Amino acid sequence: MASDSTAVSQTTRPTRRLPLQWVGIAPFAAFTLLFLILPTMKIVVGAFQTPDGSFTLENIQGLFTPSILAAYWISIKISLSSALLGCLIGFGMATAVILGGLPLWIRGPLLTFSGVASNFAGVPLAFAFLATLGPMGLVTVFLRTQIGIDLRSLGFNLLSFWGLTLTYLFFQIPLMVLIITPAIDGLKREWKEAASILGATNLQYWRLVAFPILLPSILGTLALLFANAFGAVATAIALTGSSLNIVPILLFAQIRGDVLGNPHLGYALAFGMIVVTGVANAIYIWLRARSERWLK
Repeated sequence: MASDSTAVSQTTRPTRRLPLQWVGIAPFAAFTLLFLILPTMKIVVGAFQTPDGSFTLENIQGLFTPSILAAYWISIKISLSSALLGCLIGFGMATAVILGGLPLWIRGPLLTFSGVASNFAGVPLAFAFLATLGPMGLVTVFLRTQIGIDLRSLGFNLLSFWGLTLTYLFFQIPLMVLIITPAIDGLKREWKEAASILGATNLQYWRLVAFPILLPSILGTLALLFANAFGAVATAIALTGSSLNIVPILLFAQIRGDVLGNPHLGYALAFGMIVVTGVANAIYIWLRARSERWLK
C-alpha cells in the first residue's frame, strides 16, 4: 500500500513549467542588462578606481576642479533653459490643439510628428541645423543676401549656448507635447462647467482649477526634459565639437584615449551625470504619480 500511495503522489504531483508570459519580455530584459545595467555598473565602479584597479576617491575629487564645475554649470543652464522653453512652447501647442478650438485633424499629424521628432537627435539633427542656421546655412544665407539681415553681426552663433539650446528645442518641444497631452485630456468637462456655474471666468478656471491639477504633470515633465537635455551627448559633440565646454564634450575628451585623457576621470564625469539625471527622473516619476491620482 505504501508503494501504491507513493506512486499515486508522484503521478499527481504538478509539474513545473516555464511561464510563457515571461518569454515576451526576455529580449527587453537582455537589452536592459547588456546596454544599461552592466555599463552603468562599470561606470560606477570605474569612478572609484585607479588605472591599476585599486580604490580611490581622487576621481570624485577631480569633479570639483574649476574647469569641471564650470562644465557642469553650463550643462545645467543649457538643460534648464531648453526644458523651460520646451515646456512653455509644448504646453501652449498641446493646449491650443486640444482645448483651443483648432480643427480635430491637426491633432493626429501633430502627435505623429512629435513621436518622430522627440527621437530625432545626434549627428542628423546637428547636420540639419548647420545646413539651416549655420554660417553658410540656407536661412542664414537667405536672410543676409535677400533681406539684409546678418545673423552673425546680430550676435547669433549656432555653436554657442543659445545655439545649442535652440537645437535641443527640436526634440524637447515634441516630447513635452507627447507627455502633457494625456494630462490635458484628463481635465474633466464637468470641472469647467461647475466653475462656470459658480461664476468663474475662463482665466479663474485655469488659475484656480485646471493649472493646479496640471502643475504636477508640468513640473514632472520639466524634470524629464532637463534630464533628457543633460544626457544628450551625440548632438552636442556633432554640433559644437570642442567649442563649448559642457560635460558630454569633456567626458568624450577624457575617454577617447588621448595621451592627456584620463578614462577613470571620465567614469567620474559619467557618474556625476548619472546622479544628476537620476535625481531629475526620480522627481519626474514622483510628480507623475501624484498627477495620475488627481486625474483618475
